[in-house]
Amino acid sequence: MPKLRGLSASVVAVLALGTAAPAASAAPAASAAPAAAASAASAAKPEPKAPKEFVALRDIDPTIIQEMRYKTRHNFVGERIDGYRQPICILTRPAALALRKAQRQLLRKGYTLKVYDCYRPQRAVDHFVRWAKDLNDQAMKREFYPRVDKSRLFIDGYIAEKSGHSRGSTVDLTIVKLPARHTRPYRPGERLVPCYFPKHKRFPDNSIDMGTGYDCFDTLSHTLDPRIKGRQRANRLLLKSTLEGLGYVNLPEEWWHFTYKPELFPNTYFDFPVTRRSLTHH
Repeated sequence: MPKLRGLSASVVAVLALGTAAPAASAAPAASAAPAAAASAASAAKPEPKAPKEFVALRDIDPTIIQEMRYKTRHNFVGERIDGYRQPICILTRPAALALRKAQRQLLRKGYTLKVYDCYRPQRAVDHFVRWAKDLNDQAMKREFYPRVDKSRLFIDGYIAEKSGHSRGSTVDLTIVKLPARHTRPYRPGERLVPCYFPKHKRFPDNSIDMGTGYDCFDTLSHTLDPRIKGRQRANRLLLKSTLEGLGYVNLPEEWWHFTYKPELFPNTYFDFPVTRRSLTHH
């Protein structure tokens, strides 16, 4: 781990931070054999791997906090999302290196970055699409899309069949003031609070106040929404200016969403799972 010259003690602290039944006759057994073989072949099919240009963010900068929401049930779907097998951030190397530079700037101001999502496999996006089409499943509506009818999630652009995250250079993140407070885990079934409520009433998050919670499907999440003023606006601008000065571009509709440019894979949507194993190439 490289030395961090001139950092406070609070900054250094973040570093610590079954058997089948016999066949009734020979004919059924014979016909079942090809199907069983096909099933076994499918199960043995190797998972896709990440190109060598992808890295684990923790290997580039272990001081950046990782709170990978889609590995948990605290998200707008309400369950762990397909493809998230380990709570790790994976990015293309240039995107990760730019975050390391941003982190160095923020650490010296008494802050740290925290990532919510990084590379997102296509199977996860497919999970979002299936969920969005099921209008009966609105378990997490009160927190994540309280003022949006679920039937409009595609029309309004909150859900799409492709995501820039699947190209590997997009990250969802925020800023946390040091020393970072512990954030309690979400308890499935607990009473939900709208994501646009005042910070002290929303689900607890050690992020500085950005005006809404993460993944808040609401126009208040637009980075420069004029209703966001004072300290909340200043906090958004701190994140925006820090990252945009290092090659990232913000999505205007989401204060937390940034893409590193130029992207290494601007036209490729990957589907390798989020796991350390995806990064091994031997």
